[in-house]
Order: sequence, then C-alpha cells, then structure tokens
Amino acid sequence: MKTTTQNIDTMTRFNMKKPPKKCNPFLKPVAWGITLPNILKHKTHIIKTGMEGIKPPYLLLGNHNAFFDMSVSATATFPHFANYIVAIDGFIGREGLLRNIGCICKRKFTSDISLIRHIHTVIKNKGIVAIYPEARYSLCGTTAPLPQSLGQLCKSLGVPVVTLMCHGHHINHPFWNTRHERGVKPTSAEMRVLYTPEQMQTMTAGDINAGLVQAFQYDDFAWQYQNKISVDCPDRAVGLEKVLYQCPHCKQEYAMSSEGAQIKCGACGKSWTMDEYGRLSADAGETEFAHIPDWYEWERQNVRREVEDGTYNSGALPVHVESLPNAKGYIDLGEGIMTHDMNGFTVTLHSQDGEEPRIMTKPVPSLYSCHIEYNYLFSHGDCVDLNTLDDTWYVYPHDCAFSVTKMAIATEELYYKYKRVTGKPCPPGLA
Repeated sequence: MKTTTQNIDTMTRFNMKKPPKKCNPFLKPVAWGITLPNILKHKTHIIKTGMEGIKPPYLLLGNHNAFFDMSVSATATFPHFANYIVAIDGFIGREGLLRNIGCICKRKFTSDISLIRHIHTVIKNKGIVAIYPEARYSLCGTTAPLPQSLGQLCKSLGVPVVTLMCHGHHINHPFWNTRHERGVKPTSAEMRVLYTPEQMQTMTAGDINAGLVQAFQYDDFAWQYQNKISVDCPDRAVGLEKVLYQCPHCKQEYAMSSEGAQIKCGACGKSWTMDEYGRLSADAGETEFAHIPDWYEWERQNVRREVEDGTYNSGALPVHVESLPNAKGYIDLGEGIMTHDMNGFTVTLHSQDGEEPRIMTKPVPSLYSCHIEYNYLFSHGDCVDLNTLDDTWYVYPHDCAFSVTKMAIATEELYYKYKRVTGKPCPPGLA
C-alpha cells in the first residue's frame, strides 16, 4: 500500500493505553494444547529452584532466543497463565486474540509510562508479568544488554522476581536462519526465584541490576558443545554471515557468505566449516575462532575502536522504509537515505508530491540498543526498526554494502561511550 507522509499523520495509532486483560479462560486450553507438543518434541527439561510456595503475583524474566521461549514459559508457569509483553509487529492481524490472552503491546527500545502502569495493574490483580528484557532475539545465542530501569521496576513491584533461563533454543532455531528448526533435543530451562520482596527491601536498583546481569549470563553454543548436542542438518551454517560479517583473516567487512556447513570470505577466499557441535574450523590455515560468540565479540572490539576513535560511520545508505502505526499492517513510505554515525541514526525520506522530507532521528542518548531483523518476513531483506511512541519505521538498506549487525553493535558501543563520557550509569551488561 503506497501512501503519503501526510496520510500517515492521520492514521489511527495502536492504543497503548488500553488496560491489559487476564487470559480468557476458554483460550487457556488452546494455548497449552499448542505448547505441549513443542515441549514433548524437544524433550524439554525444566528445573525449578526455590519455587515451592511461589504463587502469583510475580515478575517472570526470561532470556530470548526464539519463539519457543514462550512455550517453555507457558509450561513453567502452569497452571497459571502470564501476561506477556509483546512487540507491536506480533499484534498484526491478531490484535483481538493477543489482547484476549493477556498480551501487552510494546514498541521496542522506547520509554513508555503506559507499559509501567500495565505491569503494575497485572501485579495488583495477582497475575504474572512475563518480560523478555533483552527485547530482541539473541544474535548469536549470548546475553544482550538489559535496560537500566529493570532493577527499579523489580524493586517497585514488591513481588518475587523469577528468572527462566532457556538453553538450546538458539541452536534449534537461530535468529540468523529462521527458515526452519533443527529438531534439537533435549533442551533445558532453569526457573528460580532470584529475589524475594524482603531481599529487595535492603537492595538498591543497582544491586538488583548486578544480580540480574549475573543471572542472565548464557551461551547457547557453549551449552551445545558441553552437552554434545548434535545438529547434523547439512545447511547448519546458512545465514551465519549475517552475524559474522567481518573476515578475521583479511579483516574485510561485508564479504562473507555461507553455503551448507561452510562460511566463506569472498575477499580472501578463506573458509571455515561448522561441525555438528557448533564449532568452527578453518578449511586451511589457522582457525581464528572455533567458538562463534568469540568471533562476534572480536567484531564488537573492532567497532568499539571505531567509536572510541570517533570514526564510526555507516555512510549514506539508500533505504526503503515501511511504517507500522497500528496492528493493521505495514505502510509503504517509499525510498530514503539512512546514516548511522557518531550522532546516532538519521533516516530521511525522499519528498513526495512537493511535501517536506520526513525525517526520523534517534540520537545516541535515546538508544542503549536497537532492534534488527535478518531477511524480515523472509523476503524483505535485513532491516533496522526505529520506534517512537506512536510509530515504527522498518528501514531496509539496499544496493550497498552494510551490516545491520554492525549497526546494532555500534548502537550499544555509542551509548556506552556517551554514558562513560558523561559519567552516567550504564545499562547492566553493556559495559
């Protein structure tokens, strides 16, 4: 659907202030009926620690690697059903259904006071609020930054804080290739009470954040190797170049490709093969990184140097932009230019029919992290989605060399530098 930016301004926005509901009792059997086969399929083992006598209300915090996370949490909280915080694109075409099972809408990486009110409402009504505080699927099966406000939220609610850490979901359905699951089994999860209300009374928000960071340390590839979980599908490395965008041999960016179990640099020709236990080995010469997250963290160090030197700059990238003002679907806003540099994101739409160009800016202090997608909707390509309180722009670079992974890393590193330079506290896990 092609429209103009003037029409966008008059469109109805998603009602973020509408109070959350408890899950409709008639929908609970349906949800559990969908969940149970997945749990059985993956032979998921859920270990509960300190949960004796714990009943709603409580806050449930989980790591986020795949949609399967929600099946595990629904099983772990049985016979109770949680109110889940869900990104707005999850509501497309099914807003009524999601509201009736208790979902609460959120635009990613925005500060929305309505969300805080909704969370307090659920707790006041003796419910469970389920939050994935990393706010995105993990890029390579390791921890992402947590919001700095999380500790204060935990303290203000005055209810137990429960963590649910899942293992194997990234290996089974990696974010860099969501075409199909790999049938990984068994998977596991640990559910435990991290804090009681009494413990938090004597803790600062910073103390709570520090404990959350420790609780959220995970590495799915390390878990796979340690437990000798075999993934023998022949195309297990396809899509890995989305995360591993820079060659560790020749240092060239944006030249990586994958096929089957192999990832290869198109600049120098060096290649690596991924074995059934998720380890990489060079097909010739030195294996720079056998462990995939080590490669990813090496890329982060390279981006950090650019940020520290003040040289980070994506350049002016041609982009196509779509908007999501409500849950009815995406609106085509046309072509534009995006830059991501030391000042943050700037997206400028090309003017239409004599209109003034529409611009979205997200300065460095406004984003401690950002949300990206790989091959979004299986056909649209890689994108960055940038949010305001009443709109989301899906920004797709095209016909240029780029990596949305590098932009995501750079967003975090730019924010970290800003916080360090200004002497302000940094989000937990980011430093």
